[in-house]
Amino acid sequence: MSNGTQLRGVITDWGGVLTNPILATVRAWIEADDIDWDSYHTVMRSWVAQAYDVDGSANPIHALERGECEAAEFEQILAARLLRLDGGPVPAEGLLQRMFAASVTVPAMYDLIRALRGAGLRTALLSNSWGALEYPRADFAELFDAVVISGEVGMRKPEEAIFLHAARALGLVPAECVFIDDMQANVTAAAALGMTGVLHREPADTAAALRDLLDVTTR
Repeated sequence: MSNGTQLRGVITDWGGVLTNPILATVRAWIEADDIDWDSYHTVMRSWVAQAYDVDGSANPIHALERGECEAAEFEQILAARLLRLDGGPVPAEGLLQRMFAASVTVPAMYDLIRALRGAGLRTALLSNSWGALEYPRADFAELFDAVVISGEVGMRKPEEAIFLHAARALGLVPAECVFIDDMQANVTAAAALGMTGVLHREPADTAAALRDLLDVTTR
């Protein structure tokens, strides 16, 4: 129960929740491509801050995640703002695939979602897509009752509409849903709509939080 409403569904983010932390994948890419960290940090710090500020200016992340910008176009925009350690240019083609090459799924989180679904809860994926990121869609049938990818629906977190869309995809209202994400801005936005938010840091902590909220047994 949450605020007197029975919790019947769990909506989860993808990158950084069901996969290893995004920062870990990015650092692996930075090292592999010999990219100057300062050049990356300068551009991404501004873009990410704007992306999660409801009053912030639009930038390429908004367009990419809503599917308004092709991956190749985003790669060109980002690559032009980056430098290699030797001062040379960063190849644009395939940049996003290289950026996420070190992304791996987290078995403990897969087990958690399976356990929740096995206990009778409805489950959904709600992910902001970065274009070329290849989701392991073959895994989704056993994990989720609904899959919402930002670029496929023209909306992105933390916009209100995409949370409502995900809840409707489960046949639920927001107050019946738990939402898991590794970004505080997204958790806050979901909670403002009545969802019960869980900020993900470690699989064991998230599992414990869900056990307490949902009164289900998880590994």
